[in-house]
Amino acid sequence: MLLKVEDEKARSFYLQECEKSNWSTRQLERQINSFYYQRLLSSQDEDSVRNEIQTLEQGVDAKDIIRDPYVLEFLGLEQTPNLYEKDIEQGLINHLQKFLLELGRGFSFVARQKRISFDGEHYYIDLVFYNYILKCFVIIDLKVGKLTHQDLGQMQMYVNYYTRELMNEGDNPPIGIVLCADKSDSVVKYTLPEGNNQIYASKYKLYMPTEEELKRELAKEQEILEIEKRLE
Repeated sequence: MLLKVEDEKARSFYLQECEKSNWSTRQLERQINSFYYQRLLSSQDEDSVRNEIQTLEQGVDAKDIIRDPYVLEFLGLEQTPNLYEKDIEQGLINHLQKFLLELGRGFSFVARQKRISFDGEHYYIDLVFYNYILKCFVIIDLKVGKLTHQDLGQMQMYVNYYTRELMNEGDNPPIGIVLCADKSDSVVKYTLPEGNNQIYASKYKLYMPTEEELKRELAKEQEILEIEKRLE
């Protein structure tokens, strides 16, 4: 299966990931078919991906683990007007092992619909995980529609609450991921503060992306990176 991966760098990456994460043949096949290496590449530069193999467990940063997009084809759901966040949430719980594989290394499940309360109001966080490599809680909120600045503001509140009330001794600050069907990079950029390293917005796909779709995503990410470099 590895020999079928033509890109030498990708093949080396999958080989070392198999060794470090003890992937089964089925897990390896899924990660190759869902373009794990290319998706990681779309949010980092090439050197970062190569270095990720050696340094992921040493001084790792959240952006090295969080993916965009996440591929949730194992849920067997279709993107329809009648799709609800609770459908995706229930699907992720039913296929928790596969979702943990999609999240990546170091994640463990903590809670579903975690209730936090203050000033007589109750709020419910869709999913909470802990990442033992990052040493922090990872909060996930699901959105079936397009990301709004209110979604990011709500996640900021959740992260602030966990930071001030629920962090354990030795923990790093929590990370929040808004998992949405679509997003505007400008909304993310101008809603979150400069230097943000706690709140992330990632798209999810309910089907395996085609090669053409992947190329468009990579080109889009590359264009954003080039613009950011020119502005620095």
